[in-house]
Amino acid sequence: MSPLALAPAEAVAPSGQRGSGRRVRLGVMGGTFDPIHHGHLVAASEVASKFNLDEVVFVPTGEPWQKSKRRVSTPEHRYLMTVIATASNPRFTVSRVDIDRPGPTYTIDTLRDLRRLRPEADLYFITGADAMAQIVSWKDVDELWELAHFVGVTRPGHELHNLGRKDVSLLEVPAMAISSTDCRARVAVAEPVWYLVPDGVVQYIAKYGLYRDGPDGDAAEEKHGEAGDAAPAAR
Repeated sequence: MSPLALAPAEAVAPSGQRGSGRRVRLGVMGGTFDPIHHGHLVAASEVASKFNLDEVVFVPTGEPWQKSKRRVSTPEHRYLMTVIATASNPRFTVSRVDIDRPGPTYTIDTLRDLRRLRPEADLYFITGADAMAQIVSWKDVDELWELAHFVGVTRPGHELHNLGRKDVSLLEVPAMAISSTDCRARVAVAEPVWYLVPDGVVQYIAKYGLYRDGPDGDAAEEKHGEAGDAAPAAR
């Protein structure tokens, strides 16, 4: 693995090991992150505050299982943008578990891997409330309920459904109105995305020419998987 492939945050000891005797509370933010934007970051921060999480790990999708006509930027581009976006928050970390695993990415595999890597932690999976409504169709859904508490985030005024389960919580987050789709579309027509995505990510997009051939493509890379946009992802 090249030095660039390592997130500085991954070398930091889990922030939840504070000697309090309680288990670590670990938020899990899965997503395509193409690109990551302030909506993702604000959602993670709000959930961390409301649920007293010790850490939120961002997990960029490897090969998204949702197939669509849109080409997705390479996993390494999306991983590095996520590292850049989260570097300033000591509570945020980034994991490669999905992008280093071959084959399509499913939430069940993400949670199994994180449970194995972090046995001391209780997992809180953060996803969009619209995706939460589809969770019954996800792979191995019964095991999902056993592995994590699910937190659905949505913008204010959006109708919320908690599926009638005690292991599901819902939270309104104003910044969820931002979408990766809109960010890509703005870049494609040379409109600014400052203040929609972190400054370092704006510079990364410009440096590598991402999204310049349209919101559904990536001029800098020709080899892509295909997936729908996710903010955060449902899988």
